[in-house]
Amino acid sequence: MRIYTGRGDEGETDLRDMTRVSKASERIEAYGTVDELNALVGRARPTGYDDVDDQLAAVQNHLHVVQAEFATPDLADDDPRIRAEHVETVEGWIDEYDDELEPLRSFILPGGSEAGAHVHHARTVCRRAERRAVALASVESVRQEPIRYLNRLSDALFILARVVNARDGVPEESPTY
Repeated sequence: MRIYTGRGDEGETDLRDMTRVSKASERIEAYGTVDELNALVGRARPTGYDDVDDQLAAVQNHLHVVQAEFATPDLADDDPRIRAEHVETVEGWIDEYDDELEPLRSFILPGGSEAGAHVHHARTVCRRAERRAVALASVESVRQEPIRYLNRLSDALFILARVVNARDGVPEESPTY
């Protein structure tokens, strides 16, 4: 099987149902940005912490489901989809790791250790993916669960970046005004 087909040379691509759409459509922007996020989460692993790496691996699988959902305009009953339990899982991680951290007293600058900086980078792209998903939902029917998932995931990535930096002994820096 060849990786190239030439079908996209005119600026269109196929959705999962084989509908042809512009590569600049909101749907493609949404799942393309989730794909970028997934690659960044993969880049952040390994962090050096098995618990964090296990959760980032789970996130990558969740993001693959988000991509599939965004690539499918009319979901069938058996199509993959993000569910409330995915959101609840991420919320559990946030609560668990938040207990490990000192409370925030101010904004912090993204960065820190190499692994922490990679997770912060993934967080910023997660925020963009959420914005793209909201833009898609403003023009087409999209279930709310994947948007909720992306919103919660950006919070989780923020916490995970802080945890990695704390475990690496890298202090957080606040901006100066």
